[in-house]
Order: sequence, then C-alpha cells, then structure tokens
Amino acid sequence: MIGIMCAMREELEPILEKVEIKNVIEYAKNNYYMAQFGKLDLVLAYSKIGKVNASTTASILIEKFKAQKILFSGVAGAIEKDLKIGDLIIATKTTQHDVDLTVFGYEPGFIPESKIFFECDKHLNDLAKTVAKKLGIKLKEGIIASGDQFIHNKEKKEWIAKTFKASAIEMEGGAVGCVTWTLDVPFFMLRAISDTAQEGAGVDFDEFLEKSSEVSAKFLIEMLRQMENEK
Repeated sequence: MIGIMCAMREELEPILEKVEIKNVIEYAKNNYYMAQFGKLDLVLAYSKIGKVNASTTASILIEKFKAQKILFSGVAGAIEKDLKIGDLIIATKTTQHDVDLTVFGYEPGFIPESKIFFECDKHLNDLAKTVAKKLGIKLKEGIIASGDQFIHNKEKKEWIAKTFKASAIEMEGGAVGCVTWTLDVPFFMLRAISDTAQEGAGVDFDEFLEKSSEVSAKFLIEMLRQMENEK
C-alpha cells in the first residue's frame, strides 16, 4: 500500500482524477480515498494545512491504512534564488524551522530525543530523478523547511536559508518527516514552486496554486507509472 498525501484539496484533486477510486472512508474528520493505479494499491488524503494536521494524516495512513511508504505532493515557496514559479524540487531532508528551544542551548529546529533534519528516501529520490530525465524535466533537490507560518518576509526567508541551508519552504514536510522517521517508513516529498516566500508571496500563491499543483501532480503520476513497472 502506497500512501499519497497533499496538504490541500487543490493539490490532491489532479491526482484523484488519474487513479481509480474504489472506496472513500471517512475517518478522524477526513476522507481517505482507497484507489488503484494499475497494479499499485493506494490510499490518498489531503491533510489540511499545517504540521499538526499533516502529522495526524501521515500517522493514520501508516497505522490504520498500513501504508508502506508515503509520497507527498504539493506546492512550496522558493528560498533558493534560481527556483522559479512552476519549478519542481524534491526534498533530500525536511526540517522544522519554527522549533525554538535555543534558550536551553539547543540548535534551532532541535527537539530532545529527536533530530533537526529528517532524511527522505534515497531510492524514491533516485526514482524521481530517473523520471525527470525520461521526461526531460529539470528537477532540483534540497532541504525543505516547514513551519506553521506562511512566510512572506525577506528577512525571515533569509534567516531560514542561512540557519537550515533550505532551498524551499512550506508548512507540512518537517512534521511528516518526523512521523515517517519515527515509524521507519520511507518518505518522499515533491513540491512545485508557487511563490517566492517574500513580499507579495500571498498574491503569487493564490494565482499559481492550481497551476503549480497540476505540475506536481503530473510528475507524481509519472512516478507511480515507474513504480508500477518496477513491481
């Protein structure tokens, strides 16, 4: 069983259109779509925005629906200067930029008995690179930072870039990375750039959400085709 997550309805709908939905299960105030893509068994859900919602959904996908790997598709704000709206990036690691226990001498992002960075699955990332090469698509990779804030400030963006060496920013991946690390489940995260994470980012996000979501969803479907071929 493969678990597929998005944060928002707009990000999930283009994927649902490409799979065969077998059943919809209502659980924990959310809908979980049991689906088929060729030989692959899928369970899909949009978590709603933010780290708590994302960690809840990831845990349910793994614990209740027995997802053996988690694929996350959606949009993000650019931190790296050469990332443009519509570009695709996969996470090498995720982190939580809004965790701050520095008053106790810890580094930003660190929680005792946890980690600052959560590594994404190398095999799934290599698979994504194979798909990108096959399609002739430019695919970036880098650290993606998460927090329960929509970043639209140049100074904050630059602080996150300097502190975490992050290439992009969003609001869920760090939490899902923590859940999948804790439960030993492979995690892959794909993001299409929707805004520049500084002044005017809200306007960019609204304007390009649908387009960027479709870019990310289309790529994820191609990954599923590749995964089916490997099965």
